Amino acid sequence: MYDICCVGHITLDKVVTTKSVVHMAGGTSYYFSNAIRNMDVKYNLVTSLGQSERYIVSELIARGIEVNALPSAHTVYFENIYTEKQDHRTQRVLQEADPFTAEQLQGIDARIFHLGPLLAGDIPVELIRTLSERGMVSLDVQGYLRKVSNKNVIAIDWPAKKDALRYVDILKANESEMVVLTGTEDVRASARILSDWGVKEVIITLGSKGSVIYKDRVFYDIPAYIPTTSVVDATGCGDTYMAGYLYQRIKGTGLQDAGRFAAAMASLKIESSGPFTGTKTDVMELLMSRKKRYLVLDGE
Repeated sequence: MYDICCVGHITLDKVVTTKSVVHMAGGTSYYFSNAIRNMDVKYNLVTSLGQSERYIVSELIARGIEVNALPSAHTVYFENIYTEKQDHRTQRVLQEADPFTAEQLQGIDARIFHLGPLLAGDIPVELIRTLSERGMVSLDVQGYLRKVSNKNVIAIDWPAKKDALRYVDILKANESEMVVLTGTEDVRASARILSDWGVKEVIITLGSKGSVIYKDRVFYDIPAYIPTTSVVDATGCGDTYMAGYLYQRIKGTGLQDAGRFAAAMASLKIESSGPFTGTKTDVMELLMSRKKRYLVLDGE
């Protein structure tokens, strides 16, 4: 029995700017696994990728991450092309991996299954239902809102959302994904709609404005922690947030404190490129330093 099992494809990312072309590993499963590997939980990653990218799995295993790597004809291959000022991105999918099936996860039990689909066809609703019978289901919804057409990524709604979300205990969506799902820009109204569809804990991340968690008709406003240095790379911040949040929840931490821990962890990640490499101690030190700062500012 694992505490947390993450299910999702590792990607090969090609990042094209006016100055360089860089190839790197990516995907929810990659950033989540790296972020949680130094936490004291029993963790397992279930991923799928092509033979030529198996070296990425070897690197994760070398870092102490337990990985079940399933064969796929191809690895998901994203191409991200940025303008000169990096304020606009064109995203294409050059390859897609095989979808996950319920049969592939037979025999794997976890208290929480965290699902990280990257494209609409990655994880069928039937698999969500099956996993919900064996543990809690946490879902990062982003992949269900992406469709590939002629290798271009098209934003779509999720036709099966009402059927699927009744099996989801914890849902994470960013502000734009929230609007697509619920049709409203009001954060609290959106959270209530998602809860009415069956989600137990709704998490909506708002970037520099923090995040909002909603459960049992109670809202928890989570602040964003300003990085102590400069903002370097926001890629994988949402996955890092969820690694911190689920780690705290599996330890029995309440929603407010779990959200603060997750936000602090994401703040540390944004200060450097690549996945989060810190520890629980690093996160707690940031939280304590900010708490002391607020006490001083309040005159206490």
